[in-house]
Amino acid sequence: MSAKLENASRRRFIKGSLMTIPAVTVGSAVSLTADAEEPPPSLADYEPVYFDAEEWQFLLAACDRLIPADGEGPGALETNVPIFIDRQMEGKFGHAADWYMKGPFPEGVSPLFGYQSPLTPREVYRKGIAATRRHCQNDLEGDFRKLDGEAQDRVLMQLEQGEIAFDDVSASQFFAFLLQNTKEGYFADPIHGGNKHMATWKFIGFPGARGSYREWVDQHDKAYPLGPVSLTGERG
Repeated sequence: MSAKLENASRRRFIKGSLMTIPAVTVGSAVSLTADAEEPPPSLADYEPVYFDAEEWQFLLAACDRLIPADGEGPGALETNVPIFIDRQMEGKFGHAADWYMKGPFPEGVSPLFGYQSPLTPREVYRKGIAATRRHCQNDLEGDFRKLDGEAQDRVLMQLEQGEIAFDDVSASQFFAFLLQNTKEGYFADPIHGGNKHMATWKFIGFPGARGSYREWVDQHDKAYPLGPVSLTGERG
């Protein structure tokens, strides 16, 4: 595939991903946010608030494969997506604070029945990362973060398709949270930890919280001439 087609495919994926993210999920899941005067943290210097050192290294590697930096747009690591996910674990989403979490939890039911597990998202992450790392060490003779990119992609695909069976957590549910939160961190306002310097918004031409966007709503197929603005007032 040519570089031009790869970039076009990447742009379609990113824009399509944006359309699949429920706005209420991003808003209700956040409790740890940045102050208006607080600069975005450096990913290399960031100290996770939930994940331990080994879990953090797994998260960095997994996010880098889900949205890599080898295309036209920015990657997950460039935009601090892992920081967004880490902060979510200590917020309402991570604790399932406003979810109904009482049993029974039937298997194989329609998604319309809602989330079916006694585990909170933060518990799914902790168990899922540990189980995935054990699988890689036992079956692939190496920790996930040390595998090459193609091997990491195969593991992630197996998680998504439920081809790997774990004893205490659903592999597919773990991957579903990981993918969804990666997309959220990539597109959410930087106040929530990801989308550093609104790099994703600049790439797709999204104006963010800019107040002067109203007159452009009905002007289809025209590029917005001004950069985005974040909730903290940062201007792109």
